[in-house]
Amino acid sequence: MNFGDRFELPVVVQNQTDAPLTVDVAARATNARFIQSAKGSAGLRVVVPANDRVEVRLPASTTKAGTARFQIAAVSGSWSDAAEIELPVWTPATTESFATYGEVDEGTITQSVKAPAGVFKQFGGLEVQTSSTQLQQLTDAFLYLQHYPFECSEQLASRIISVAALRDVLTAFKTRDLPPPQEIEAAVVEDLKTLQGMQNDDGGFGFWRKGDESWPYLSIHVAHALARAKQKNFAVPKEMFEESQGYLQSIETHIPKSYGESTRHAIMAYALYVRAQMDDSDPARARKLIAEAGLDKLSIESVGWLLSVLSSDNDAQAEVAAMRRLLANRVSETAGTAHFVCSYDDGDYLILNSNRRADGVILEALIGDQPQSDLIPKIVRGLLGHRVKGRWENTQENVFVLLALDRYFNTYEKVTPNFVTRVWLGEAYAGEQQFKGRSTDRQELKVPMSYLASKATTQNLVMSKIGEGRLYYRIGMNYAPEDLNLKAADYGFTVERTYEAIDRPDDVKRDADGTWHIKAGARVRVRLTMIAPGRRYHVALVDPMPAGLESLNPVLATTEVVPEDERPTGVRQYGSRSIGYGWWRWRSVWFDHQNLRDERAEAFTALLWEGAYNYSYVARATTPGVFVVPPAKAEEMYHPETFGRGKTDRVVIE
Repeated sequence: MNFGDRFELPVVVQNQTDAPLTVDVAARATNARFIQSAKGSAGLRVVVPANDRVEVRLPASTTKAGTARFQIAAVSGSWSDAAEIELPVWTPATTESFATYGEVDEGTITQSVKAPAGVFKQFGGLEVQTSSTQLQQLTDAFLYLQHYPFECSEQLASRIISVAALRDVLTAFKTRDLPPPQEIEAAVVEDLKTLQGMQNDDGGFGFWRKGDESWPYLSIHVAHALARAKQKNFAVPKEMFEESQGYLQSIETHIPKSYGESTRHAIMAYALYVRAQMDDSDPARARKLIAEAGLDKLSIESVGWLLSVLSSDNDAQAEVAAMRRLLANRVSETAGTAHFVCSYDDGDYLILNSNRRADGVILEALIGDQPQSDLIPKIVRGLLGHRVKGRWENTQENVFVLLALDRYFNTYEKVTPNFVTRVWLGEAYAGEQQFKGRSTDRQELKVPMSYLASKATTQNLVMSKIGEGRLYYRIGMNYAPEDLNLKAADYGFTVERTYEAIDRPDDVKRDADGTWHIKAGARVRVRLTMIAPGRRYHVALVDPMPAGLESLNPVLATTEVVPEDERPTGVRQYGSRSIGYGWWRWRSVWFDHQNLRDERAEAFTALLWEGAYNYSYVARATTPGVFVVPPAKAEEMYHPETFGRGKTDRVVIE
């Protein structure tokens, strides 16, 4: 039950004799009351036919959150029986969270803190989370590239780049499960030799063997691997390097006329970026490309590549300023994360495109151009939050994200952490946390809501850092509003709930004031519509059920046949192409997992693209009454300050 429910407690009296019986039924309750009695007890008399049963209903309501207990007795002459039951009484409130994130290189930060008004003091409070790195374990992404089985030119190049990118980071964190350094370096030498045997006479590369048609993007990507390997002092064959460089210098002559304009421009931008990595920077051609294409018509990824080329060019100040404005306007942010969306439409497969690759490209460019930008740690958090089994979706995503994280490490985390952070709240010392050496651990300090609510005024939370290294923090507030009639709220999701009749149209009706009426015994479809305006990670969609409904779980053998939902789920189909750099899966529903529990339904997904989504389940109205239904809610599980909820509903089962 929920606090605020009014219901009919059903009691079945069975007569196992061969004669009718007049039965007195009595009941009493704690933490609940019977509506027709002021004393918390109720009674009635009923005639039960021989060898038959009669159901009686005792109108009752909840008193407060906690546990309600009922004792029921039945007496007829010398016959008697009794039962005792207990039911949980939930608070029909939703939880809410807000948070701020930041970094401290030296000194202190101050954050104003005040307990929200009208909240339950027994729930939530202030959370202060700290860590010394953004680079949670990257071993799985590295090993994914090392062990990728097919070994086309793109994968060989990606493997070389991953070694160049991550050798410093993984060594610093003394990562386990890696092959010995000598084995990794020997593999790079072997991959370079294999690629040399695949190079065409024009300096370019196909996917599988020498003599295959050269793909412009693949050829640039292999050149990128050669440049990164040379930067890390691997022995790159001089002739191979120079031929590849020549291919890039004349890249426009190698792009087929059938390629679309945005794909063509992206290939040219990537070539200019790689030429800069090869100490052959051509900022004049980069400026010309922007003038020819128009900055607004370039893909976000292309802008990232060109920004890396032009950010240090004195003659490109106007172009750089325009690119900064464009990125600021195109970013999608939440409190904790940020990302960009990149698309080439039908040219995706020619450029091996993906959105997380674009985030990696832009992250690296921003670190070089605006190292103090507050977008940088947000993009890192978003990328790390999207990993599945420790890595990203395909070889291209892993390569460009790892390159960006390597630059992040060498820019912000090169100093080995050795510091103490101390926290004060108002005049009170809240605690301290110590970080010594490389570690991916996170530490947490909690202040209960009961303490915060006892202070009527705003307090300052002061956090200091003493020592070397960078401190990352999240200061969050969790709470549950006391209001039992919450309106919808959108802080990153829009959620709406409706009840639909299944068997007869008149089984479900809705009043003008929004109250739902459902016939007792009827089956209903509970439908949730969720809208995500941007990409979301590790999403939980939760729908609390009214106490008078019971879900029909189709995975249980004892459940009746559950009618399927004919509406689409709103899933984005990912495509099914496979071109060496990994493949995209088809998915029939948007969620990865769902639970149908006694009091709520849940659906979960690791990644949710922007769009509208449908989720539904079937329930049966089992108990008459007037029930308060808490709002349906969607949230990012690891960034709960990104959430949305529907409104509180009232359901009458009759």
